[in-house]
Amino acid sequence: MAQGDQTVSGVPGRYATALFELAREANGVDAVGADLATFQALMDESDDLKRLVRSPVFSAEDQISALEALCAEANIKSLALNFIKLVAQNRRLFVLSDMIKAYRTLVAQSKGEISAEVTSADTLSPKHLDDLKAAIKASVGRDVQLSTRVDPAILGGLVVKVGSRMVDNSLKTKLQNLKIAMKGIG
Repeated sequence: MAQGDQTVSGVPGRYATALFELAREANGVDAVGADLATFQALMDESDDLKRLVRSPVFSAEDQISALEALCAEANIKSLALNFIKLVAQNRRLFVLSDMIKAYRTLVAQSKGEISAEVTSADTLSPKHLDDLKAAIKASVGRDVQLSTRVDPAILGGLVVKVGSRMVDNSLKTKLQNLKIAMKGIG
């Protein structure tokens, strides 16, 4: 790929690449991506699920049975479910979010897109998302696959990550910079 900053590597990259290849062979790249996005949304919303995924205290069997029940409820099936169970069995659940992010990057690369992650203090409207996609596309010259995160801690503004580049235009960062500048005045 010409875009050097859109790489997948390490454990998340290896798992995501293997899943992507299997999904491509089964003609299910988008379906697996949708299931993984659903699971990521569940993780983002639930502190209990985050604890289950990140804590080494739970046995692999306990994690797998809990994840099977959760995935059945969320209608996450076949390849994505098997992938999540394999990751739990191999005791790698703590990097599942990174694996999902790497999978998204591989999907974007295969479609000639670039993936971007946007963090906002509140949920963005569809119009704002469209405007943001258009602005990023104008900046990088490629179609954009956008993933969003809500983090009230940034107070306002946006943090946009495209590959290894990041633009932090959050109110929290601006206030921190102002605080540092004010310390230098007195």
